[in-house]
Amino acid sequence: MEKPVLVVLAAGIGSRYGGLKQLDSVGSCGQCLIDYSLYDARRAGFETAIFVIKEELEADFREILGSRVSRSMAVHYAFQRLEDLAEDSVISAGVRLKPWGTTHAVLSARNLIHGPFAVINADDYYGPEAFRILYDYLAHHTDRPDCFQYAMVGYRLGKTLSQNGGVTRGVCRVSEDGMLENIVEQQSIEKDGKGGRFSTDGGQTWNQLAGDTLVSMNFWGFQQSFLQEAQERFPLLLRRALARHPEKGEVQLPVMVADMLDRGRAQVRVLSSGEKWFGITYREDKPKVVAALQEKTEQGLYPENLWA
Repeated sequence: MEKPVLVVLAAGIGSRYGGLKQLDSVGSCGQCLIDYSLYDARRAGFETAIFVIKEELEADFREILGSRVSRSMAVHYAFQRLEDLAEDSVISAGVRLKPWGTTHAVLSARNLIHGPFAVINADDYYGPEAFRILYDYLAHHTDRPDCFQYAMVGYRLGKTLSQNGGVTRGVCRVSEDGMLENIVEQQSIEKDGKGGRFSTDGGQTWNQLAGDTLVSMNFWGFQQSFLQEAQERFPLLLRRALARHPEKGEVQLPVMVADMLDRGRAQVRVLSSGEKWFGITYREDKPKVVAALQEKTEQGLYPENLWA
C-alpha cells in the first residue's frame, strides 16, 4: 500500500487578502502559515507534499518554501491551468482568470498521486491532532468493493470564523455514527455571537448557524479512486455551476463529495477535531495569526525555526 501524500492547494489569487497570502511571513524566522501545517504533517507521518500552484509562481514557491521544506519532505509541484479538463466550449466562452475551484485544483495533481492522499488549504492552520487522526485513517483504510471510503476532518463553526468579514464553509450534516450525510458549501458566513449567520437575499433576512455546527475546512482524506470519479464528473458539474453563475461558477470539493454521496458512490467518515482553527482570509487576520503561532512556539509546540 502506498504511503499517504499531502496535497496543498495554493493556487488561489488572494483577492480578499490583497496579495499572495500563501507565501506571506507569519513566523519569527520567516515561516509562512503553510510551514506549520507541513511541519505537523511531517511528524504525523506524511513524507511527500504536492503543491498545486499557478505556474507563474513556481520560482517563488521553490525559493521561499520548497527550498526549506525539501530538507524534510519530498516536494513536487502541479500547475492549475484553466484549459485542463474544461471543455472547449467553456474555455472559448470568455476570458477568465479565476480557477475552476478546489476539485479542479486537486485534479491538477492527478499524475503525481498514486495512492491515498490528504488535501489542505495553504492558508489555514489545522493543528497537529488533525494531521495525526487523518494520517492514521488513510494508513489503515481502503475502498470497499461497493463503495469508496473517504474521510474529512470537521471543525466547530464557532472556532473557524473571522472577526473581519464573511467566510466560506462546508456546512455538514453528520449521522449518529459519524458518517457525513450531506455537505453544502455556504459563502459569506459572518460571526454572530458564538455562532454565525448568512444571508441569501442581500441581507434582508438572515439564517443562523449554531457555534457547534460541524463544518469542513477543506481537510479531506481520499483514496486514488477519487481522482477517476472526480475527473469523470467534473465537466458536468462545471457546466451546471456556470449555468447558475456564468462569471464565477466553479466546482468546489464539497460539491464533488456531495455528488458522490447523493449517488451512493462514497462514504465519508467525519473525524472531529477539538482544536481551534485559524487562518488568513483578510489582511486584518494576520496579526492574530502571528500572535497565536508565537504563543504556540513559546509553549513548545513548535521550534523557533521549523526546518533548522
